[in-house]
Amino acid sequence: MNVEKKSKRQLRREQVQKKQSRNRLGTVLLITLGAAIVLYAILAPTLRPIAEVVTIESRQRYMANDNSMGDPNAPIQIVEYSDFQCPFCDRHYIETEPLLEQYYIDTGKVLFTYKSAGNWVSAQTAGNTESQDAAAAAYCAGDQNKFWEMHDALFENNRDVENQGSFSNARLKAIAEALGLDVNAFNECFDGGKYEDRVQQDLKDFTAAVPAGGQQGTPYFVLTYTAGGETKTDFINGALPFSEFQVKLEAILNEIGAQ
Repeated sequence: MNVEKKSKRQLRREQVQKKQSRNRLGTVLLITLGAAIVLYAILAPTLRPIAEVVTIESRQRYMANDNSMGDPNAPIQIVEYSDFQCPFCDRHYIETEPLLEQYYIDTGKVLFTYKSAGNWVSAQTAGNTESQDAAAAAYCAGDQNKFWEMHDALFENNRDVENQGSFSNARLKAIAEALGLDVNAFNECFDGGKYEDRVQQDLKDFTAAVPAGGQQGTPYFVLTYTAGGETKTDFINGALPFSEFQVKLEAILNEIGAQ
């Protein structure tokens, strides 16, 4: 009788042990599967072939200095808050910016500065940091006196490419290489996050520049000038045609007597 009871207890114990072993194995498999999924999500963007890099002949900017162009003593300063992944910003870059250069920047009337507000846009898309990364890449190119070359290349390389992936780290580095940058110096700057704080400061500047109740969007332009000893500010919101800029700029020049 005792032997029989002992055998039954032993059998139940073995059954419990087998069940526990199966449960442990199932847990290990689930953890392994979860880790594999996370690893794939991290590595997949780097394993996916990058889109072909478009190379262009960038136009020279008058008195270019980092992210500014034009005479530092120009009577009007324009700061553009933009986004390299914004189609309206691209429209401004193609249609309006060259005319601003020709008639106002190259003639010493306007100092023009580009800042990125791409993190405002991508902050609404969880996990997408490509706009900020592109802005940081432009500043890193600026270390090699090629901010505007990178500025142009980024806009040219966002067209016909889905936003998500157009500015992956690998593609930004490929664009930098195509521009003839010192790749090692660029990668050290970019991978080291040298300009992360500056990109975030651009966003803060943008937020502070928009009047209370004003509509935030890119591109957004802040015009600053001095008239009668008073510093004044005006705004242009959106990718408006050159004629809209011309009206405002001519009115300002007339006001300050700098026609």
